Amino acid sequence: MKRLSVFIYGLACYAVFFATFLYAIGFIGNLIVPKSIDSVPQAPLGTALVINLLLLGVFAVQHSLMARPFFKRWWTRIIHPAAERSTYVLFSSLALILLFALWEPMGGVIWSLESPAGQWAAHAAYAFGWGLVLFSTCAINHFDLFGLRQTWAYARGREPEPLKFVQPWIYRVVRHPLYVGWFFVMWATPTMTVAHLVFALGTSIYMLVAIQFEEHDLQNAHPEYRDYKKRVPMLIPSLKRLFGTGDDASATEVAKHS
Repeated sequence: MKRLSVFIYGLACYAVFFATFLYAIGFIGNLIVPKSIDSVPQAPLGTALVINLLLLGVFAVQHSLMARPFFKRWWTRIIHPAAERSTYVLFSSLALILLFALWEPMGGVIWSLESPAGQWAAHAAYAFGWGLVLFSTCAINHFDLFGLRQTWAYARGREPEPLKFVQPWIYRVVRHPLYVGWFFVMWATPTMTVAHLVFALGTSIYMLVAIQFEEHDLQNAHPEYRDYKKRVPMLIPSLKRLFGTGDDASATEVAKHS
């Protein structure tokens, strides 16, 4: 029963993540959802700014702290190792749900694309960003990244096989395609409001800082990563790598450290 319970727990955590993921598409893109990033402002600008920065800070601390190896070593003394990744996914989802619920729209327009072509281009870039985020997780191991592989292996009475240090195509173009997708998601909008700018700036700064922590952990865990880091750009691909075949030397499950 314990093994089955852990697997059901993993499924539940994944379901919460998937619902949060879908809501995030509507929240950031002002699509369908009852409350979005640019809903009608309710609080004074200063109050809204403080609340929103605190919400972004809560997510950043949780998302980065729980991914660090020292935290995992301590955390798995409390919870079963097979449930560690699922629990991380659950807490990340809850931090986002808190942000969605308490976010204070702020009004004010920084820029607005008036031409239909410009608006369509912004929407296309936004959709591309979400597609790249999802594709990047599948290019490594989507179900390992979100904890299902670990809980399924435990339910079957097995240890999950260690993932090999391999380099899928997209990870030969840039080291962090997942973050590239997130940058598209945050900045591709036909109308940039003050609230959206705060959200985009906050998350962008967090991602640039998080990459440094992740790469430090990756270099400690995988000696091959140092050579990979020298050969492959961090976020901006070179045309040669984008359209060339590249090489198959090494890469890793970078997204698991985020």
